[in-house]
Amino acid sequence: MTLKLKVNGQNVELAIPPTTPLLNALRNDLALNGPKYGCGLGECGACSVLVDGMAARACVLTVASVVGREVTTLDGLADKGRLDPVQQAFIDAQAAQCGYCLNGMIISIRSLLNHTSTPSSEQIGAALEHHLCRCGTHLEILDAAHRAVALNAMALGGVDD
Repeated sequence: MTLKLKVNGQNVELAIPPTTPLLNALRNDLALNGPKYGCGLGECGACSVLVDGMAARACVLTVASVVGREVTTLDGLADKGRLDPVQQAFIDAQAAQCGYCLNGMIISIRSLLNHTSTPSSEQIGAALEHHLCRCGTHLEILDAAHRAVALNAMALGGVDD
């Protein structure tokens, strides 16, 4: 069966079973390595992607469940070679050690900013609370999230909710 998807703004066709986990299709069939395999249960957040602008766990979604929807991975956040403000903020804050969890953290903050341009510290914490980071860069990650809010506002011309 051929499934038609829109991933990172591109229309793609995949000849795979419709029950294939989205994460497997992204990594194995489309060579998009931003989302990572962490737990396979949707609990750690390493596999996060945006589906219609909202963060979702790709390891527990089937390919069939995203047909007709817009899927964006970490690989697709940059626009014309320019990093997304969230990506830039994580670099500026040096919020990575091993980097394995960062895909999910960045995707969740981007999702939050898609719907709330000036989130509170509590909203940022809630967006990140289900992500697992074993390296201990939690303060840098929170700093990056706050920087992302400021960079995103600048990119939008200072627009607030």
